[in-house]
Parts: sequence; structure tokens; C-alpha cells
Amino acid sequence: MSDVVTTMAGNDWLPVVFIGLMGLAVVVYAILDGYDLGVGILLPMGEADERQRDIMIASIGPFWDANETWLVLAIGVLLIAFPTAHSIVLTNLYIPAAIMLIGLIMRGVAFDFRAKAAVDHKLAWDRTFKLGSLITTLAQGYMLGQYVMGFDRSWSAFYFCVVSALGVTAAYTYIGATWLVMKTENALQQRAVKWSIQAGRAALLGVVAVCVVNPLVNPGVFDRWFTFPLVMFVLLIPTLCFIAFIANDILLRRLPKADDRHCSLPFYTVVGIFILSFSGLAFSFFPEIVPGQLDIWQAASARESLQFILVGAVVVVPVILLYTAFSYRVFRGKATDLHYY
Repeated sequence: MSDVVTTMAGNDWLPVVFIGLMGLAVVVYAILDGYDLGVGILLPMGEADERQRDIMIASIGPFWDANETWLVLAIGVLLIAFPTAHSIVLTNLYIPAAIMLIGLIMRGVAFDFRAKAAVDHKLAWDRTFKLGSLITTLAQGYMLGQYVMGFDRSWSAFYFCVVSALGVTAAYTYIGATWLVMKTENALQQRAVKWSIQAGRAALLGVVAVCVVNPLVNPGVFDRWFTFPLVMFVLLIPTLCFIAFIANDILLRRLPKADDRHCSLPFYTVVGIFILSFSGLAFSFFPEIVPGQLDIWQAASARESLQFILVGAVVVVPVILLYTAFSYRVFRGKATDLHYY
């Protein structure tokens, strides 16, 4: 860590700014697109569930497409600010990234076609939307596992990547279910509460698995987390995360309450869990951008290039934040019956 401070003191702070911007984009994407992917995974496929599916789609309808802006921003920053890292990461993750894109395309096509196709085909497109959501989350979880394992190709790394894929899917399902608790009412809300409890317990297992495996396979991560006296502070991250899981489970078992009190609290608690989890990953690897291979200064573009694109980032990022906040303010409140115009 002292080397990091020395480098930053040497006025080479631009890579830190851009890795912070990329980290922000990844966290916001995981939260915002995470809940709409989770809603897609949770779509019930029974013939009698059509109205509930429509309300679930309506709850994400105004937001889901714009949420993916943050994924584009994160990849764009990686490409422009850290081109060497972009080449290494995308080379190693080419196949799962392609699978993820297939899932995203399936979601986009199904979302539009469910409204325009013949009534008899609506259920098929809903199934496509659900499958696309599942493919996307599994691919993202697998990519996260590969990144944590330093792109190791061994069988043990593969098994961990499968566990990571299932863990990320559980986490997205968790935040999607709590989104529905906040945005829906009556029978669907009660159903979402049950989904939230089940998904939350599965997500906790996934977080525990990553917390255990990451220090074991990365000696540098182990040293960083368990070096005294720093250990007294950084262990607050998993402790707070565990407390949030338990508190949310207790709260969910008491919902829904009269006048729909506390219906939004589970969702914001899961947002806190996501932020804590990504903070833990960032602490584990910073300043490395490719674990065990490159740090952010080695991978960064020329200083002049970073200065130039910083001007664009100062303009673009606040605009994205403002229109995101505005859209959520306009469409706040409970989801209503779905209408297409």
C-alpha cells in the first residue's frame, strides 16, 4: 500500500480517477441492471400468471434499457483508459462475454415482441425474456469468478467459476425480488417476499464462498486482509455485510405490514450489501486491474490521453447520473397494470 501512496504522491493520479469511475459504473450497473435481471429470472411461467408477469415487466419497463448504459460506460472506460488491461481481460473472457451479449439480445427482442406478437405467442416471448435474463447473469457470474481466479484454466478454477455464476444469479434474484416487494402490492408482493427470503439465503452462501476462496487462491489478498492492525478495520466490511443479510431476513419475514410500511427497506438494504461486496473486491485487488499481471499505472493510456478524455467524463457522467435520478423520480411509486401505446 505504501507504493500506491508514493505513486499517487508523484502526481500520477489520473489512473486512480479512471479506475474509480470504472468502479462506480460497475457497482451502479450491478445494482440497477441487477434488479431488472432478477425480475426477469423471477417471471412465473404459469398460464394463470400472465397478469403478474405484466406487472413485473411494468415495474422495470421505464428503466431496464437505460440501466445498461452503465455497462457500456464501464467497458468504455476500460477500453479507453486501460487498453492493455482491456485486451487481456476480453481475450480471456471472450466466450462468456459473447454468451452474455446473446442473453442481452434475447431480453431486448423478447421485451418488444411480447407486446407485438400474436397473443398465443406472448408466453413464448416471456420465456425468452426469462431465459435471456438467466443466461446474462450466469455469464456475468462466471466472468467474475474467472477474474477473481486470475484467469486460471484449472478444473478447480472452473468449479469456483460455476459457484460464482450461481452466486451472482442468486444476488441478482435477491435484489430483483426486493425490488418487487417495493414496487408491487397484494398477492404479487407476498410472493416477492418469499422469493426475497429464499434468494437472500442463497446469495449469502455465494458471498461466503467468495470470501473464503479469494484469500486462499490469492496470497496477496490474504496478506492485505489479515495484516495487523489493518485487519481490525477491513473486517468490518464482511461483518456489516453479514449483519445486513440477517437483518433483512428478519424484516422480510415480517412483511407486508399495514399501510405497506418498510416495503422499500429490503431493497435499499440489498443495495448496501452490493456496495459492501464490491468494496471488498476493490480492496482485495487495488491497485491491480488484472490480478497478478498489471496494475492501473502499467495498464493506463498516456497521460495526455487521460487528460483529454477526463474532460468528456466530467461532462458525460453527471448527465447520466441526472437523467437516471430524474427517471426514477418520475416513475416512483407502485407499478400499475401494463399498457402499450
